Amino acid sequence: MKKIFIVLLLQLGAFVSFGQQTASEHFELGVSKSKAGDFIGALASFSTAISMNPENPQCYFNRGLAKQALKDNRGAILDFDRSIDLSPRDAMSFLYRGLSKSYQDDNRAALQDFNRAIELAPEDSYSYLQRGFIRAKLNDYTKAIQDFSKVIELNADNSEKYQAYYSRGLCKSTLEDYNGSIADFTKSISINPKRAQTYAERGKNRIKVNAYTDAVLDFDEALKLDIQDAESFYYRGFAKAKLEEYNSAKLDLDKCIQLKNDYRAAYYARGFVQSKLNNSKAAISDLSKAVEDITESKKGKDAYVGPMPKNVMEDLKKKVSEKSNIVDFTSDRSEVFYARGMAAFKANDYKDALGDLNKSIELNPTYAEAHFGRGLVRSGMGDQNEAVVDCGNAIKINPKYAEAYYVRGLIKLATGDRNGGCYDLSKSGELGNSSSYGIIKDYCN
Repeated sequence: MKKIFIVLLLQLGAFVSFGQQTASEHFELGVSKSKAGDFIGALASFSTAISMNPENPQCYFNRGLAKQALKDNRGAILDFDRSIDLSPRDAMSFLYRGLSKSYQDDNRAALQDFNRAIELAPEDSYSYLQRGFIRAKLNDYTKAIQDFSKVIELNADNSEKYQAYYSRGLCKSTLEDYNGSIADFTKSISINPKRAQTYAERGKNRIKVNAYTDAVLDFDEALKLDIQDAESFYYRGFAKAKLEEYNSAKLDLDKCIQLKNDYRAAYYARGFVQSKLNNSKAAISDLSKAVEDITESKKGKDAYVGPMPKNVMEDLKKKVSEKSNIVDFTSDRSEVFYARGMAAFKANDYKDALGDLNKSIELNPTYAEAHFGRGLVRSGMGDQNEAVVDCGNAIKINPKYAEAYYVRGLIKLATGDRNGGCYDLSKSGELGNSSSYGIIKDYCN
């Protein structure tokens, strides 16, 4: 976040000079909240500033940063788009839009943004670092190495430099320049000696050049820093097997399998070691597991399916109840049918709720709350397509209906429209519904 706060402070002066005073105060408040880590509050302040001064690019840029911090990358990209429209030579907008695109795995589009950021600010080491990451993801390792070398050449701060050495080492390893990668990992460790993965990567490359004793020492250090790293136990066991230290190797491989019981390479290595220790039956068992199809356990997030989950529905019922205010009693009595329908909904009587909400909408077709309420009922009944239509009608009537965007976003996720769902959740969050960001964090990245 350090770099974000520098950007915020540098750009504050530009806003104060050109924005309206009240909008400027909201902008400053947004900066303060961002610095304090209150990104939801910051987003609200920047949104207020935008409503007062919609032509200032820094409002959109900083709101984009807040959304990015909340992992709402789709929403952030929209704000960076607007910032670039208003200020097309702002390198930071291209840089951070590229970051959000990279977080969405839109790597080629991210590369274009990083290219433009570097054209506009050719001495910014952070842009080269990010472009190097993207080039490596795109398997362009030679050019990635050039970018990481540029970061080092520009004498970047240590947090960037150790990453540049580490990432350049990974690229060199992929290109089978193992001695070059070991040198880079060593440089990275000298800057940041508290990162387990750097020792582990150096250890793997030392195995490649047959430096098994040094490799064991690297995995020792890695495991001091991260005792739960199954891979380091595996590679240390493998290096010990190369050194013919079979009993010690078996202990490491046992630990690896204990931490990750579907690690096929570990079963192979332990089988080899068991054979060397004359444990033939155990060796055959392990080697058989190594050639079986071991299904990797996938712990990714599951999208919502079917009717809306009960806990989400109950939370929405509570929110609707809290936000409902009594309205004037009118001659068509649509508000009465709405109130009775929502009472039935809270009591889980969906059939009567649907009937009353249908009647409320028939009497007052522009009753946004009734359309939204009917959407909740239909979702609870499992009719997600019609629920999306109802939420859409509520939004047409009231474009600032945060809850309608929220529910429609959840339903779109449930029915496989991840992109549309995440955009709706982003809009809901922008309109003040902070609950959106928990869903965005878990399901939109």
